[in-house]
Amino acid sequence: MVDVPKPAPAISSGSGEIFQILRDGRARTKAELAALTGLARSTVALRIDALLAVGLLRPAGEAVSTGGRPPARVAFNPRAGLVLAVDLGATHATVAVADLAGVILDARTRTIDIGDGPESLLDTLLADAAELLHTAADELPLFGVGIGVPGPVEHSTGRPTNPPIMPGWDRFDVPAYVQKVFDVPVLVDNDVNILALGEQATTWPDVDDLIFVKVSTGIGAGIIAGGQLQRGAQGSAGDMGHVQVPTGAGSAREPGDERDLEALASGSALAVALRAQGLEAHSASDVVDLVRAGNAAAIEATRQAGRDVGEVLATVVNLLNPSIIVLGGSIARAGEHLLAGVREVVYRRSIPLATQHLAIVQSQAGDRAAVLGAAIMVAREVLSPASVDRRVAAKAR
Repeated sequence: MVDVPKPAPAISSGSGEIFQILRDGRARTKAELAALTGLARSTVALRIDALLAVGLLRPAGEAVSTGGRPPARVAFNPRAGLVLAVDLGATHATVAVADLAGVILDARTRTIDIGDGPESLLDTLLADAAELLHTAADELPLFGVGIGVPGPVEHSTGRPTNPPIMPGWDRFDVPAYVQKVFDVPVLVDNDVNILALGEQATTWPDVDDLIFVKVSTGIGAGIIAGGQLQRGAQGSAGDMGHVQVPTGAGSAREPGDERDLEALASGSALAVALRAQGLEAHSASDVVDLVRAGNAAAIEATRQAGRDVGEVLATVVNLLNPSIIVLGGSIARAGEHLLAGVREVVYRRSIPLATQHLAIVQSQAGDRAAVLGAAIMVAREVLSPASVDRRVAAKAR
């Protein structure tokens, strides 16, 4: 599935612009495309021929004749090439190969330690990627690589910046390192951003305003507003884990407690709190195990974590007015307790107009949401009008 821009009539377009109309997968005739773009049929025919030559379009049979020879139709060819998608977590990594429509063709997941450093881990993952490409379709060209990492990223350069759980990765030039093996565009983003893209594509394709909140070892949010992923000026948009949680009437916290959300509600913070109560909890996964086992203290701590997340999200809802808030990450998957806490606070503290049609739900996209989001991120870039025009121009030379 691919994020498809809505075509506008009477546009001045090259091959790349015409191609955007066809990315929805619907077959069209040259006459239909001429009517949509306002271009002469001869111009459209030249653009279509160029897109057929580079393989981005394919013949799609004939339309119904209204007299004379039936007109030929063309459609997007998602198997014109492949993209690689990588979901890099603190303890796991998934590498997937997808077609240009974002369909995952094959994937491989392995246990890792992010602390092993960038060179060692990337070498391993690039070797996995090469094997997957060979198995999936060795003859197809690779268009690009998308990577999600568990920390903040300077989006313009693809370099992680001061990632707290990624020792040795600060300012490491991930795109340049990957391009030593695959000489294609390489895009790197925070993992929660690509999770937001994957969740939207699989579950909420018609929703333009969505916030994905990941509650796991850390806490972060991916923001889609007006149909576009919002990264902010330097790529730090959505870093809600470092927002100070307010204390109000009825709060169990002491006045003056200035801990941020991550220090209160992340899996790591919950493990610390439960360990102080004498429970065996050393990580987010231990917290999840306790919740699923029905431990009352772990369930109440998770519910309170939801309330704390809700305190921050209530402000976000008032500012951004999303249609959907999706909760993901290991703590959210432990049951309904985090979700219940978030709903309890957000619906009470946000303005009625903002919550009138707001749905707060658990993630439905599954384990492959992140690699799907990474594939979509790459497809948006390598199939953009400018990128397609460059590909057509290179073929013509």
